[in-house]
Amino acid sequence: MSGETKKEVRVQDTHLKLAQIMTPTDANVLGKVFGGSILSMIDLTASATAQKFAGRVCVTASFERVDFHTPIDVGALVTMRGHVSYAGRTSVEVTIDVTATDLPTGRDTHTNTARVIMVAVENGRPVPVPTLICETREERIAFVSGRLRRELRAERIAQFDGLVAQIQAMDEATLTELQTCEGRLLDRLQA
Repeated sequence: MSGETKKEVRVQDTHLKLAQIMTPTDANVLGKVFGGSILSMIDLTASATAQKFAGRVCVTASFERVDFHTPIDVGALVTMRGHVSYAGRTSVEVTIDVTATDLPTGRDTHTNTARVIMVAVENGRPVPVPTLICETREERIAFVSGRLRRELRAERIAQFDGLVAQIQAMDEATLTELQTCEGRLLDRLQA
């Protein structure tokens, strides 16, 4: 995308809403909406929200978390409400709340909450995003929480990689013992 890059964007200006009626092609073997259909919609919403904020193409880096609170029926209107909750140098955390509306009754049910990490790119390389302006207490709490999630994610990945290296260096007898051991494996590995 060419043109002038935005310097600052308010959280309220990142809000985006997408909606779609769920059809039988979205159904799983239990007759409810397939989780993959919801994940696809979440990814599209995250992409559109991040691009609206960044003013450039943004790609999915990771799904931080997706919670499935309740099943969705075929025929429901599924609405995705996304906003940028945290912005780093080149990455953006998009929070998405998913609601299913039973159209005949008008009853809304909050069905999912998701956080998706997107990265702004140009010519295949990460590029800086605007500063996210938080104007309310809730927006500041969400921003600081997003920053904390980012720091914890980096620590968790480093810890996991170290433990996997430790496991890969074990002999067969120790691996077999750990495969069948009682209790928390993490406690055994950190002992």
